[in-house]
Amino acid sequence: MKGLTPYQQDSIAFAQALVRIKSYPGQEGQAIQICEDKMKELGFDAVHRDTMGNVYGKMGSGSRSIWFDSHVDTVEVNDEAAWLYPPFDGVIANGRLHGRGSVDMKSSVAASMHAAAWAKQNGWLEGKAVYVSCTVLEEDCDGENLKHLFRETGLRPDAVVICEPSNGRIALGHKGKAQVLITTHGISAHGATPQKGKNAIYEMAEIIQRAERLNERLMKAAQQSGPTLVLSQITSVSASLNAVPSECAVYLDRRMAVGETRAQIEREMDDLIDGKEATWKLGTLIRHSYTGRRIQYDPFHLAWKIDLQHPLANAARFAYQESFRHSPDRFEFWDFSTNAVAPVALGIPTIGFGPGDHTLAHMVNESVETGQIAEACSFYAHLMRVF
Repeated sequence: MKGLTPYQQDSIAFAQALVRIKSYPGQEGQAIQICEDKMKELGFDAVHRDTMGNVYGKMGSGSRSIWFDSHVDTVEVNDEAAWLYPPFDGVIANGRLHGRGSVDMKSSVAASMHAAAWAKQNGWLEGKAVYVSCTVLEEDCDGENLKHLFRETGLRPDAVVICEPSNGRIALGHKGKAQVLITTHGISAHGATPQKGKNAIYEMAEIIQRAERLNERLMKAAQQSGPTLVLSQITSVSASLNAVPSECAVYLDRRMAVGETRAQIEREMDDLIDGKEATWKLGTLIRHSYTGRRIQYDPFHLAWKIDLQHPLANAARFAYQESFRHSPDRFEFWDFSTNAVAPVALGIPTIGFGPGDHTLAHMVNESVETGQIAEACSFYAHLMRVF
């Protein structure tokens, strides 16, 4: 591509190389290894890997520090025949990089790493330290990677940039998330004599209807980026196909708007099961990283939004002006959750910015404009300069 610096050109090539590596959650070892190798090749002052398997590099040193994070794991591909280009070939065609992870979010990995090298070459890191992390298990356990990394290393940066896809806009926050497991309890009996038992699925039926009505109320009352509730999974337990189910469980995905509280969500869940033989709890997940480390994920994160006048947001706007030669005309507020939940919970100022349209993430024919990868590399480098 004409008019690009070598670092921008190389960031596109490295994003292409990353897309060619299958890196599902718990299987990111190869992707992490080439990220570590690339950081060393680019001249990072220090490169480390933690026991969860995240790798991070440091450029510069000083009293101020800013951290750029991207995850290398991707969702799986179960529909490969439906793709225009094979999802792990990393094809560049018509100005776009195609493949799983091109948007979510290997292009950001490449752009942030090369931006740090670019900033160092230009002498923009005097008196400051820049960290770039490539993290794992985000798709299943968002935030646990950075939480673990900060805890294990004792590092606490002054600011964090989450490089999730934002279509080249500055993201000021995102919705919160609570994932809840509701279980109804019945009494098993033979299918020929159901009157002797209590059907846990029937007990769940009204709860499901209540959940649907709650979502309708939430969406009706909400403004843009408002709260939602989705029933995403249902299971049951019975002694056989000839038995009354003794247990039924549903998994609820509750997305929260800024200002909603944990107490509010707890009241909603209590109301859903009121008068039923039912209990609820957070839908805790247990996963293992590719290093074998056991990870427990408790999926409850409040929504967050940084003030537009915060010094970090001001620095981001200035970097945007420097990169694009005009001021940002709009900002992003993500509907989805990200690794930002970790630094936000620690009180660390956080913003987001990344190449790609996030609505293409997890989709068939996922792809990103190569120009956006180059633009992100420029934005990150200028933010490193002005922070």
